[in-house]
Amino acid sequence: MPSVKPLKRPWRTGRWTDKQVACLLILPPVLFLLIFTLYPIVRVFWMSLYHISITEPWLGSPFVGLENYTTAFRDHRFWQSLGFTLSFSSITVIFELIIGLYLAILANKAFRFRGFVRAAILFPWALPTITNALTWRWMFNQDYGLFNAILQALGFIQKPLNWLGDGKLAFTAICIVAIWKTSSFMAIILLAGLQSIPGSLYEAAKIDGANRTQILFRITMPLLRNVILVSLVLRTLSAMQAFDLMYGLTQGGPGNETESLPMYIHTTTFIDMQWGYGSALGVLLFIALFVLSFVYVKVLYDPDR
Repeated sequence: MPSVKPLKRPWRTGRWTDKQVACLLILPPVLFLLIFTLYPIVRVFWMSLYHISITEPWLGSPFVGLENYTTAFRDHRFWQSLGFTLSFSSITVIFELIIGLYLAILANKAFRFRGFVRAAILFPWALPTITNALTWRWMFNQDYGLFNAILQALGFIQKPLNWLGDGKLAFTAICIVAIWKTSSFMAIILLAGLQSIPGSLYEAAKIDGANRTQILFRITMPLLRNVILVSLVLRTLSAMQAFDLMYGLTQGGPGNETESLPMYIHTTTFIDMQWGYGSALGVLLFIALFVLSFVYVKVLYDPDR
C-alpha cells in the first residue's frame, strides 16, 4: 500500500514557523488596539497633568501634576453630575434587568407570531437615541404633550406638569425613556442565554412539582448568572456614558440638575476649552467605570458556568 505523504504547509517552504505566522496574524489587531485604544487613554491621562486652556494660549501648557484632580474634588458641579449619573445608572439598570428578563422569558415561549414579537421587542433599541429623545420630549411637553393630556383627561392632575422644567420630574422622565429604550437590549441578551438552557431541566422540575417561582430562582437565574453579568456590565457602562439622551431631552437643565458626567466633560472640554481639566474628569469617569466593572465581575462571575 503506497504511503500517504503529509500535506506541505506553504509557510514551511521558507523559515516561517507556526509561532511566527501566529504573531504575524495577530499583529494588525494589536496595532489597532494600541493606536485607537491605548494611545488615547495614555494621551488623556498625560493631558490631565497639564493646564491646557485653548482660550488662554499665552499661558502655555504648564505642568500642574494632580491639581486638576484636586480641583475636581472641590467642584460642586462635578459631584452633582456624578451623583446624577450614578443615580440614573442604578435605577435604569435595575428596572431594565427586571423588564428585560420578563420580555426574554415571554419571547422564549412557543406561540404564534413569536418572530413578530421578538422583532417588536428589538424596535426601541434599534431607534437612534437622539430620535427617541426628541420624540419623548414632545410627549413630555407642558403645553401640548401627550402625557399631560392623558393625565388631565383621567382626572389625575388639574393643571399640566412641567415634566422637563422641574428637576425631579425631569429625572423621572429621563429614566422612563432610558428604560423604555434599553430594556429591549437586556431582553435580547437574556433571550440568547435562555435558549442555551436545556428544556429537559424545566420538564424535570415540573415533574418534581416545582412552581414558576421556584423554576425561575432555582434554574433560570443560576444558569443565567454569567449572561446577566455581561448584560449588566454592558448596560452600566453605556448608562454611565449617557450623553445624547439627556442632551436631547433637557440639555442638562434645569439648573444642571440632569447633567450627566459625560455632558459636563463635553462642556468643560469643548465649550469652555479647558482641555486639561476636561481630561482629568474623563480619567475619573474611566476609573469609576473600571471599579464598577471589577465589582460586577467579583460578585457575579461564576467560572463553573
